Amino acid sequence: MTTIPTTEKDANAGHVAAVLTTALAPAIWGSTYYVTTSFLPHGYPLTVALLRALPAGLLLLAFVRILPTGIWWGRAFILGALNFSFFWAMLFISAYRLPGGVAATVGAIQPLIVIALARVVLGRAVRPLAVVAGIAGVIGIALLVLTPKAALDPIGIAAGLAGAASMACGTVLTRHWQPPVGNLAFTAWQLTAGGLLLVPLALWLEPALPIPTLPNVLGIAWLGLIGAALTYILWFRGLARIEPSAAASLGFLSPLVATLLGWLLLDQSLTPLQLGGFALVVVSVWLSQRAAIARYTAR
Repeated sequence: MTTIPTTEKDANAGHVAAVLTTALAPAIWGSTYYVTTSFLPHGYPLTVALLRALPAGLLLLAFVRILPTGIWWGRAFILGALNFSFFWAMLFISAYRLPGGVAATVGAIQPLIVIALARVVLGRAVRPLAVVAGIAGVIGIALLVLTPKAALDPIGIAAGLAGAASMACGTVLTRHWQPPVGNLAFTAWQLTAGGLLLVPLALWLEPALPIPTLPNVLGIAWLGLIGAALTYILWFRGLARIEPSAAASLGFLSPLVATLLGWLLLDQSLTPLQLGGFALVVVSVWLSQRAAIARYTAR
């Protein structure tokens, strides 16, 4: 009987632990739709994105008390734009112009973009299993959230693809640009930069936010402290430890959790086709992690 060396077992266990903690981030992001529709005023997407990013970033910045130096000022704003400002702006445009199912399906192409970018930027080999997992994930998300009456809007499709490409670039560059500081400071830089970039957009494109109610405050607190500060600490920590394609595939958990919350809290139904999509998404994430583990153990 073949035994696995202890060091290899430890490496695999560490990788699995990193994947599980990273997966918490997109799982929590899946609550965004429910919190936004149930606790926040409608019609202020950029303002909500600003309030989600900037206070959380400033809070973390006040805690770590470390500012970027040299080239990291520019990199912080580039990553802040890719991971937050531009990504969220495109996401909201896509969400407004497309049915939710279409927007989620378009965004699900992100892991495939990450695979291509990781080949170009990081020199990672393209593993067929990872590509199959990405395609399976797109199909699974389509079955889970797409409806027969879904309408296609060219601008919405373009915005959805641009948002997916933005987050994919942010994912790969976050791995490529290893920061000279800890994960807390790196997250603080990006959240603050992304929030600052959203300020002029929110002021220019949206009316003033009404006086917030208690549910509004609770919703913003959840999205900012949990859905931004905590989750992005976990996300960026994971990007430093696991393959970008494996991390990107975990994004499939967001629409999966959003669908589950809609079923549990909003009394939405699940059809057999959606259950099939649910299972396919789970298989897709598992296949992607298997591909990443195969590369990890081969080093």
